[in-house]
Amino acid sequence: MSETMDYLRSSPLLGVFLTLAGYRVGLEMKRLSRNHPLAQPVLVAIVVIGVAMWLLDIEYDEYLVGGSVIAFFLGPATVALAVPLHRQAHHLKELAVPMLIAIPVGAFVSIATGVLMVRVLGGGDVLERTMAAKSTTTPIAIAVTDHAGGNPSMVAVLTIVVGMLGAVLGPTVLTLLHIRDRRARGLALGAVSHGIGTSRALQEDPTEGAFSGLSMGLTALATSLLVPLLIHLLG
Repeated sequence: MSETMDYLRSSPLLGVFLTLAGYRVGLEMKRLSRNHPLAQPVLVAIVVIGVAMWLLDIEYDEYLVGGSVIAFFLGPATVALAVPLHRQAHHLKELAVPMLIAIPVGAFVSIATGVLMVRVLGGGDVLERTMAAKSTTTPIAIAVTDHAGGNPSMVAVLTIVVGMLGAVLGPTVLTLLHIRDRRARGLALGAVSHGIGTSRALQEDPTEGAFSGLSMGLTALATSLLVPLLIHLLG
């Protein structure tokens, strides 16, 4: 048994298996709970993988040997979001101007509130620079935070937490606010909870998912441009 575990720790099979198994458990919980907001497959997968690593005494670096194989496909998966967007292209002309206004304003508010909240609560300069990019997709957040002088490892955790909260609570909050337009809901979810929120939006409705993917990309662009400027202005 120990020899088998030693082999698996050095093989990408372990990380791939744990990732796929964790996500599969998440899908089953989602089905059994009849799409309960808390039964998000990504959230369930994180819990399942974490518990499995703890029980099997697997280090993160050992898991990452295979986990990085799964991570490689995030790029093609993100590009594939252009497919549902292309199918909804006829909606773009109607929302072009509102999107070009709302998304930069939303990114500005997200960055400014993150920095100011840390400042009001007495946090340090590094934490301010880390919180600035919390609402954009993880690869962009890491790159922007590293360039801005923040903590890339911490912002990776923050973006995942923000994405989870948005995916779990976002649709309910939008419904309570009587926002029914699928395009508007998608733009809001993509801007706030990026990839994980987009996954939830695609499950809700094709139009919502398409606009969430578009919003995720545009928010990442706006954030990468605004973070250095706002950090400079806020001093």
